[in-house]
Amino acid sequence: MWTDLQAMNARIDFPASRGEGEIAHETQAIARESEWRTIGRGPDANITISRWEDSGDISSHQATTPGDHYFVAIALKTTRAKLTRDQKIIFDGTMPAGTLYVSAPSKPLGAQFHAPCAFLHFYISTDHFPAELLSTEGLNDLVMLRDPLAAELARALTEHGDAAAPQFARCIGQTLAMHLTRLEPPRAKVNALPKWRLRRVEQYVADHFDRSISLSELANVAGLSRMHFAAQFRAATGYRPREYLLNHRVEHAKTLLTTTERPLAEIALAVGFSTQSHFSTVFKRISGQSPARWRLAGKAARPELEARPRRRAAADKDWIASVAA
Repeated sequence: MWTDLQAMNARIDFPASRGEGEIAHETQAIARESEWRTIGRGPDANITISRWEDSGDISSHQATTPGDHYFVAIALKTTRAKLTRDQKIIFDGTMPAGTLYVSAPSKPLGAQFHAPCAFLHFYISTDHFPAELLSTEGLNDLVMLRDPLAAELARALTEHGDAAAPQFARCIGQTLAMHLTRLEPPRAKVNALPKWRLRRVEQYVADHFDRSISLSELANVAGLSRMHFAAQFRAATGYRPREYLLNHRVEHAKTLLTTTERPLAEIALAVGFSTQSHFSTVFKRISGQSPARWRLAGKAARPELEARPRRRAAADKDWIASVAA
């Protein structure tokens, strides 16, 4: 079984063609849930792994964790979620890709999602956890935004699930269980930035991302001190303010790369970077590809996307003609 350190240092090569905020593509090696936290044979094994996704904008769900298992969810892409237990709000805000949520045995949970979402769900037997966790709140209702190891384990499992032996999936589950037992939950809960303040900051970034924006400037927009703003913003979004700004710039740059022929240096300046080299470094770190490769991939995909409506229209025309005949 891997140690946490081995898992963190293991070199796994992943395709770089996915969009920002998406951890992994579809795999058939993991059980599919037709309804949230409902799998065909039930969580009767030591470690059962399933995948659930919903493309709708709003959905609500209720479930109770089995009495002899922990329930662990890893977000595969960014969504907006509200988690509640016994009418108490556990989490309410943006849940970035890589977010880890843990529910203890026999605990009910309500979930509302306000954006399309995709999750890996793990049911891990209590045999994999120290006995002292079972007699305390322990890991119950633990939310870790953008947990790096959880994100990498999800990548490994979903990328290689089709070809991997069951022992591989079990190893992933065991590593995740060991990681959970070593986590140190936050000592003090930080309240998320209220939604009305968050909207003001998001709009300000959208309006001014093409120039330098300081932490003090954003804190003033939110009406808070720098320290309180930074902590509450991260609790609400999973991002540090600076990370959020950089991600916004990269997303805007992607649009310019795929819809214009503007030079990279010009695009870099247009989205707020002072040099093309800094732009390229940040872009590759966030998206997994250089700006030039992203542009080439977009051009290669564009003919296929443009051809689909034409093929659909031709098929409809043929169908109408056959019916008329």
